[in-house]
Amino acid sequence: MMEQSITFHEMGLSEQMLKALEKKGYGYPTTIQQQAIPPFMEWKDVIAKAPTGTGKTFAFGIPMIEHVAPQCDEVQGLILAPTRELAIQIGDELRGLLTYYQGIRVAVLYGGAGIVGQAKQLEKKPQIVVATPGRLMDHYNRKNIRLDKIQTVVLDEADRMLDMGFFKDVTRIIEKVKNRKNLGLFSATISQEVMTVSWMYQRDEVEITVEPKQEDRPDIQQYCITVSPLQKAETTLRLIRTQGYERVIIFCNTKHMCQRLSDEFQRAGADCDCIHGDIRQSQREKTMQRYRDGKLAILIATDVASRGIDVDDVDCVVNFDVPEENEYYVHRIGRTGRAKRKGVAWSIIGNFPEKAKLDEIAKFSNYQIRPMILGEDGSLADEPVKQSAPPKRRFR
Repeated sequence: MMEQSITFHEMGLSEQMLKALEKKGYGYPTTIQQQAIPPFMEWKDVIAKAPTGTGKTFAFGIPMIEHVAPQCDEVQGLILAPTRELAIQIGDELRGLLTYYQGIRVAVLYGGAGIVGQAKQLEKKPQIVVATPGRLMDHYNRKNIRLDKIQTVVLDEADRMLDMGFFKDVTRIIEKVKNRKNLGLFSATISQEVMTVSWMYQRDEVEITVEPKQEDRPDIQQYCITVSPLQKAETTLRLIRTQGYERVIIFCNTKHMCQRLSDEFQRAGADCDCIHGDIRQSQREKTMQRYRDGKLAILIATDVASRGIDVDDVDCVVNFDVPEENEYYVHRIGRTGRAKRKGVAWSIIGNFPEKAKLDEIAKFSNYQIRPMILGEDGSLADEPVKQSAPPKRRFR
């Protein structure tokens, strides 16, 4: 129980920060927060590997806010994120921490939205900027933002960002921050690209590794149902309706399936909508806001959106398609069971390759995924264990 050996109050944080954390219901830092906040407060470089859902945003957001000089109108903290959804989420979390501060502003910059509106955000002189690399470079080239007064740079989900082809943009940005005091790299995995950036730009870095532990892992009960491919949609909707789930996220592997399932559910009278890459950013944000406000029961999404969905009371996550990457599964189910609540995750299996993939994920992630049968009346029962056939005797 190491997490409870120190409180936020004992970390020397300001009264404004402690009041914001108390209002959010946070008393004890998670493992990553406990290990990362002190070196950040001392302006040290940090490279941290930690599972999703362990509180990484607060681990770098708290010290970044504490270091900001409100009377200075220059950008002092920069956070780079791989997707617009994650950038928006980080911005929202930082603004929550700023509830009791005066004069500290946050701007969020990402592609797919009007550059003029974002330029107006920058005219208000934010001290903290959260951005995707490509859109940040757009603003820099238009001279909308200066980078020379930035003290802290953080790469969130650095592995994903560099894997998505942002290596050149990221290194170019870091090199333009001439007066940087510290650099933080936060990642679920430490890839070769992450190590390269660390080697090139960090000095005497503090290395932090947080292994998945029971106390850090969300409390998520995981199940699967095997049906024919043509029964997947009907089974999923019956599951949601009969089990009384009120706020659900369903994940599909492709934009096409995401849209198709959403259309099918709407025809069946379900209160649902979808977000994926072919939908305009403004519409995606409206859909997400409806979901956050509790005005939408079922959200259907692709993996592009999965890391940017930050809602504390999701009842259930459904993998309509078994994800293609092991880590996608972890990120998907991490949308439920948050804020110390219990969560439920279901995977709907339609063929043998999906079954094999889910078995691999369970082994990789050390998860117990319980096979179930859903009755027509909504009753649930454990799937009978198939007895292996005895080996045939061979006669010579």
